[in-house]
Amino acid sequence: MPAPDFNAQTTDAPIQTQVWKMIYLARRNPALAPEDFPQAWREHSALGRQCRNVGERVLSVAQCSRLLDVPLPGASADYDGVNLLLLRDRDAATMIWSDPETLAVMRPDEPRVFDRYVRDFTLVCREQVLRDAPRSAVVLHGFLRRRPGLSAESLLQAIAEAGSAGPFDAAQRIVLNEVMDTPPPGYEYDAIVEWWFDSVPAVHQAFGGRDDLRAGLPAPLAQALDGAGSVFLLTRVTHSRP
Repeated sequence: MPAPDFNAQTTDAPIQTQVWKMIYLARRNPALAPEDFPQAWREHSALGRQCRNVGERVLSVAQCSRLLDVPLPGASADYDGVNLLLLRDRDAATMIWSDPETLAVMRPDEPRVFDRYVRDFTLVCREQVLRDAPRSAVVLHGFLRRRPGLSAESLLQAIAEAGSAGPFDAAQRIVLNEVMDTPPPGYEYDAIVEWWFDSVPAVHQAFGGRDDLRAGLPAPLAQALDGAGSVFLLTRVTHSRP
């Protein structure tokens, strides 16, 4: 089964050129209370204004913090946020880690906010928009791992075909991110999907009060996933630029 063509036109989205992102799945420094994490994260992001190369290479940022007050059954409580960083080009994903300003200004602050250095939980991805609409405030993220014996291409195809079906049909915007480079240890995901909803109640309504959101996954997607090895995180955008 062929993998989705990331340069081709999809059903709901126009033709697009290759778009590169860094996406990270963050745990807070345990010394921070969960409710204090978004502010500490915003403070860390503000340091990027001191780094010329960050401003030039990172075109946009969306910090998505885990929703604490309205948990979704089956969504993880083991992580605290997802950062979506749109890059100028693929080279930016490599060069940013050796940038002298970034190493001097941002890296020393990372242990204050996170449980490890950012590079150790960041994945480089190529984006395909499956359903195009303006970003909203609520995002269900799927960090997806294929079941043993299945090819990465087959998982991508299953996402492209079923990632907008069933409860995901209520999502206004759907983005598939193919993980391209070798992931750091502990973050061996094949794809990351963003399902953008217009509200938290819309997410809960879409999944119909199930005991676990995985029970509502369309069959082609559920059959392609390593369910235990995949992570779903329900978040709200708490900082973005531009």
